[in-house]
Amino acid sequence: MRAAPRTPAAGARHLVRSWLLPLLLLALCATAASLVAASPARAVGYRYWSFWERTGSAWTFARTGPAMTDPADGSVEGWRFAVSADSADAVKPRGAAAFATICAGTPPRPGTKRVALVLDFGTSRDAPDGETPPAGRASCARVPEDATAADALAAVAKPLRYDASGLVCAITGYPATGCGEQVSSGGATGSSPAPAASGSAGANGGPGGGGSDPGPSLGVLAGGAVVLVLGAGAAWQVRRRRER
Repeated sequence: MRAAPRTPAAGARHLVRSWLLPLLLLALCATAASLVAASPARAVGYRYWSFWERTGSAWTFARTGPAMTDPADGSVEGWRFAVSADSADAVKPRGAAAFATICAGTPPRPGTKRVALVLDFGTSRDAPDGETPPAGRASCARVPEDATAADALAAVAKPLRYDASGLVCAITGYPATGCGEQVSSGGATGSSPAPAASGSAGANGGPGGGGSDPGPSLGVLAGGAVVLVLGAGAAWQVRRRRER
């Protein structure tokens, strides 16, 4: 028996069924790709000066800011510029750190105290774009007996640059710009300032839990999962129709 001719409406429905699902699948795949591309770059830390104290033969991340630290005569303090996620990840100063060596030419004097400082400007990898870190150096600061660690730093490492919260942004003018900015895995910097670090004049601790970006948000991941499920369903529908 000859099949009944297909009406225009039936032909239109057949055309829609033939092309709609493949187009839907293509659109869903494009949406999934855009969600992945929109995910923020994973941050690796903050670029900042960290403040250290020497105890015996080891460096200890300072628990208080330099303006609240009262070093004794014979103390050794260090400063290191680097990209670090938080205080636990902070990079220690390099180079010789013996008080007897650094302050060998600075004899004791009544009413003053001597503080040895190790200044480590970091590596080219930590440097802001267009800047070259100076060579590290050690200096002996002779300061009044009531001077703080910030006073000792100012005695041997000018010019210094601070931000509004008292965070040390530059030592001997390095770096020329920036202050505790967030650094992404791609090397770009964000606008978010680092949480109060030990380099802050009045705060203790280091960049905290907000120091690195946690990656794609839960909403992005959930949306991607929905897209994948819908896409799989559309593919199954296409294959089922072709097998009929």
